[in-house]
Amino acid sequence: MSRIVPSNLHAGSLLWHFIRAVADFSKMSLLISFLSGFSADLAVDLGTANTVIFLKDKGVVVDEPSIVAINQATGEFEAFGHEAKEMLGRTPQGIVAVRPIQDGVIANFKVAENLLRFCITKAIGGGRFRRSRIIIGVPSVITPVEKRAVVESALRARAGEVFLVDQAMVAAIGAGLPVTDPVGSMVVDIGGGTSDIAVISLSGIVHSQTVRVAGNAMDTAIVGYVRKKFDLLIGERTAEQIKIEIGSAAPLDKPLSMAVSGRSRLEGLPRTAILSDTDIRQAIGECIDAIVMGVRATLDKTPPELSADIGQRGLTLTGGGALLRNLDVKLRNETGVPVHVAEDPLMNVVSGTGAMLTQMKLLRRVAINCT
Repeated sequence: MSRIVPSNLHAGSLLWHFIRAVADFSKMSLLISFLSGFSADLAVDLGTANTVIFLKDKGVVVDEPSIVAINQATGEFEAFGHEAKEMLGRTPQGIVAVRPIQDGVIANFKVAENLLRFCITKAIGGGRFRRSRIIIGVPSVITPVEKRAVVESALRARAGEVFLVDQAMVAAIGAGLPVTDPVGSMVVDIGGGTSDIAVISLSGIVHSQTVRVAGNAMDTAIVGYVRKKFDLLIGERTAEQIKIEIGSAAPLDKPLSMAVSGRSRLEGLPRTAILSDTDIRQAIGECIDAIVMGVRATLDKTPPELSADIGQRGLTLTGGGALLRNLDVKLRNETGVPVHVAEDPLMNVVSGTGAMLTQMKLLRRVAINCT
């Protein structure tokens, strides 16, 4: 008698193949998930004062001073970031603390590359090999040579793909300005090395200007003023602290003062002087005037329709310099335009750059051509 094969055997075979396909798909999904751990998308604010890194899905994961300590005898890097900043003015002979980023661009290629590598490794870990997409904010006046220096530093620091974006644009995005709308938005981003000023509309920069005067120039001016008026020598860390504690761009309702210690230029001995907020306004007056002139020049070149928008909506201050007391008052008095200080101005550039990680269409529109 011939054997009859049940009709459901074929169905069972199909079911077996389906289960196997599902298992293979699950394995592939696990593999994709595993491989995704070997890449990370990063947004970088490579600033003169600080290097800040935003990791996709995690937010800001690194905020380090852009300072590197180098052993001059061996050429080895002794420290990076906060540890290196603590060495400013306190290093022994043979070790020097340097800033590889000057005026918002790379001044020392090798040192900047190692600083960036240190920050990226800290952000994503050094135990696994990663090839990351990195977006970096840079000043609008960056030259082709400086662009290549930034890109090559990022590539050598393990980046897989590098995009450069204008700091003023991403600062505006981070501040929540409607950069994609057909209205004029104006941002003044005051960092450590540069003040980037831009008028933005429809995802593009209508007019921009970079003033190479910002927080570090103010610190230097304070050092010079204290030396000249009080015959007292102080370091840049002390000058920065003075600026933070009693600095202002316009007179205060309540006067401030501060005891400052340093070395007497005449006697060579430790000495203390009392500084007032008036002293600091005098010290940084030329720096503030340079920023005001940059804002006025930008407004002067803004098309009338956009100028009307700015007159109604005002301009927005971002960056660490936005925290200087009464800077908004000074700019409002000098320009007649409403001035707003962005929420969390220190993080506007990196948060705006980080937003580009999930808005690739907008990124392609605003990315700077590096060729």
